Amino acid sequence: MLKVLHVYKTYLPEDNTGIPTVIHSLAEGLADRGVENHVMAVYNDTAAVPTRIGRHHLHPMKASFTLASSSFSLQAARDFGRIVAPFDVVTYHFPWPFADVLYFLHGQSKPSVVVYHSDIVRQRHLLRFYRFLMDAFLKSADAIVATSPDYARTSETLCRHRSKVEVIPLGIGERRPPPPVRVEEWLRCVGSDFFLFVGSARYYKGLPFLLEAARKTGLPVVIAGAVDRSEFGGIPIPSHVRLVGVVSEEDKECLLELCRAFVLPSHLRSEAFGVVLLEAARAGRPMISCEIGTGTTYINLDGETGFAVPPADPARLGEAMLRLAQDDALAARLGANARARFSLFRAETMCEAYLDLYRQVLRRHRIRDRTGG
Repeated sequence: MLKVLHVYKTYLPEDNTGIPTVIHSLAEGLADRGVENHVMAVYNDTAAVPTRIGRHHLHPMKASFTLASSSFSLQAARDFGRIVAPFDVVTYHFPWPFADVLYFLHGQSKPSVVVYHSDIVRQRHLLRFYRFLMDAFLKSADAIVATSPDYARTSETLCRHRSKVEVIPLGIGERRPPPPVRVEEWLRCVGSDFFLFVGSARYYKGLPFLLEAARKTGLPVVIAGAVDRSEFGGIPIPSHVRLVGVVSEEDKECLLELCRAFVLPSHLRSEAFGVVLLEAARAGRPMISCEIGTGTTYINLDGETGFAVPPADPARLGEAMLRLAQDDALAARLGANARARFSLFRAETMCEAYLDLYRQVLRRHRIRDRTGG
């Protein structure tokens, strides 16, 4: 049985955001294909962390300190050699600079795959000091996975390591339609035909631009996620913009069922893919995103599945929203195209591609071991 270890700075149940959910999908999907999966991550409270989630195992490491939004663990530095020993392949989820350190401390003998989720954007001043270690780590890896051809083409870092880059788009499972009674409850609460955003209020999400577009157009907007009024820098929130807080997966599907279109106004390359766009496409909803050279416009094709507008431009964002609000046939056509495009982003396809890559990496290692190369 193939044994794979995933390494990242956070994971479920403490962190339910993008990269941890991708790791979860990979671990559970690969279990269907006979792969034994483990995840090593750093936690604030290891005592509260289970040793298994679904069909994969956890190795929780105690956090020692945080620097530049990145967690570090002295326990992991000490124990990584023992943890990594039984695995056939180690998958490092990038960016997490401490993983580079772990690799050079204890992981160089193991076949390694780096999943390159995002460039380092916000901490560019620290990148000057980290670049040497980062490039050495990526150069040493057996393979680097870019999550979209767009990101592989536009990332300066990936271009420096082009010979090792494989493109494997992220994927999610099929949709579970929400219970009609729950949809009715949300209909009474927020109505229908609104523009929906789901996510956290991170610096790159562009929520102030969405708020300004909503103010200019007067169109109804629902914002779901860990967002409060302080995130908008004192900008007044119009009455037709509703903040509904963090929602469950079932409630998210209810909102997707009721919305006119999905809006992801992220304006920086930290939004490397946009899994939430896959959820909107899966639900057959037209999308509006920004052209930032990442996977967002690999999912959302301008004029085909929705609109891709210039980043940080509330006027153009508002124009796109108005076009969808005023043209039922256009919204229906783009939504149907989005649903059809979702077929490229199924979890099954992603897992098969990773399994094939793991086998290739292992074959190359065996050949190298035999030839001494």
